[in-house]
Amino acid sequence: MEKIRIGVVGLGHRGREMAKLSGVFGCVEVAAMCDIRPHNFYETQWLSDKPMAEYFPEATFYESYDEMLDKAGLDAVIVETGADIHADFCIKALERNINVLTDIPVVASLKEAENLWKAAQKSTAMISVGSNPNYRKFTYLLKEFHEKGLLGKAYCMEAEYIHWSMPGGAHSIHLNENGNWRKLLIPIRYCTHSLGPLLTVVDEDLRYCSCFGTGPQAPESTKDDMMCAQFKTESGVVIRLMRNGRCRARIGCHGYRVFGTEGYMERVEHFGKTLIRYNSMKELDTNLKEIDGTDMPPEYENDPVAKTSGHGGMDYAMLDKFFKALINGTPAPISLREGLAMTIPGIYAEESAKRNGEVIRMVYPWDDDWSTEIK
Repeated sequence: MEKIRIGVVGLGHRGREMAKLSGVFGCVEVAAMCDIRPHNFYETQWLSDKPMAEYFPEATFYESYDEMLDKAGLDAVIVETGADIHADFCIKALERNINVLTDIPVVASLKEAENLWKAAQKSTAMISVGSNPNYRKFTYLLKEFHEKGLLGKAYCMEAEYIHWSMPGGAHSIHLNENGNWRKLLIPIRYCTHSLGPLLTVVDEDLRYCSCFGTGPQAPESTKDDMMCAQFKTESGVVIRLMRNGRCRARIGCHGYRVFGTEGYMERVEHFGKTLIRYNSMKELDTNLKEIDGTDMPPEYENDPVAKTSGHGGMDYAMLDKFFKALINGTPAPISLREGLAMTIPGIYAEESAKRNGEVIRMVYPWDDDWSTEIK
């Protein structure tokens, strides 16, 4: 494959930005776009200096996803619909043997997980999961240090994703312009940004979970203001995660702490400043050492386009890896199994919170005792 014809479904802020970024790759032709709201084709949107139809005058715009898949002659589709409706779009593409890059969370229910897993097994197409935090500099360094043995075995980890989310304001209106998933999605369900990087140094699935929520703490709140979950593997590796539905403090967004048998690594973030620190018993000096805290993936630090792309270069890295895998015929950069492993725990955690923190054993579509019923 020398030239990749792609389509993008879901032209909210994220979909528009991913389409525009895809267009900078010489190996890519942005051939089609789909949204149920035609104004997303022809009107200028917030943070966009011109309509999508002007960015891509040769592209065909569709209101019907099925029609786009059947008529546009696509090699791949990028799924950027709301975070609660990814699976069906992925399944329809896979059934037509069209490659998929899907944003996260990958599925919204265990039944969707089963259906998507089966569709992927039957399809000749590739599905890759667009977890851009897995391309964060911290994640690269975490994997590198783990592979070198500098941290030993990661046995206890913490993560938090605290997104400034007071109602109102241009940013809030902008992010919710095409739907209410950010307003309605249960906080702990959006656990992928936190679990994804940490699971790169864990060689087994998370198996048990317990979760508590604070409930809504203001009249305008529609869900838990905060949720705290703990996950554990069969061997005893523990991950603790805090997610917010509503936050009154302008702090954020992503924090990670990794405790290993031979060392420690953390990423601390406050608006305007990010710090990565580590120590290792393998080194003579075991004091915490600081590393440049930018998000830019190390292998793209000298790429001028990557430097100006979204999420500190992570979006560019994610697309570059996906397109190269298609051209070279190599496996998905982030497999569906990896994507489900970072998504499904959130589904179980929500149920645990409903049961007042009851410990629940988690299963996955590749398990012998897989079931779409939470027991």
